[in-house]
Amino acid sequence: MRLPNKHVAFTFIVAIALCGACASASRMANAVSRASAIMYDINGAPVGTAELWQDANGLVNVDIASLALPAGTHGIHFHEVAKCEGGATAFSTAGAHYNPLGKQHGLNNPSGPHAGDAPNIVIPANGVGKVAFSTNRVTLTPGTLSLFDADGSSIVVHANADDQVSQPAGNSGQRIACGVVRALP
Repeated sequence: MRLPNKHVAFTFIVAIALCGACASASRMANAVSRASAIMYDINGAPVGTAELWQDANGLVNVDIASLALPAGTHGIHFHEVAKCEGGATAFSTAGAHYNPLGKQHGLNNPSGPHAGDAPNIVIPANGVGKVAFSTNRVTLTPGTLSLFDADGSSIVVHANADDQVSQPAGNSGQRIACGVVRALP
């Protein structure tokens, strides 16, 4: 979906985020920690939002709503640096997958997964998709698995589906969207 300019696109994304926030609000009521990310495409246009919250049992819930990207299945991962800029390739400044325990890549890998591995997101033909998942492999609170370590973390969407076993990134291809994970009060 192409919008006329970044201001209109940003306004659209904020409106969608607010609607998503209403739906997530009841689930987030008992959160011990919360975070969010605004996702941007390689042209710097906002394309979606991510809401994250950690419950009292340590489970981190991720709700990515209204993500406007090319139709198809895309790998999505937490990356090790809170930086969504250029670099050698698009969003390479986000670093590798978040992997503080040194595991192999893939939710289906017996020697894995990385802490940052996540299920694929499917974008339908209309170009706007969503995904929700939970993980106990990361935290939003201090500790070894915290996404808020010294250099922070980001969420990155890749061009292709993640096969959930291949090293180092599941053959998921180029990075096409990125959002810095930011703590919320």
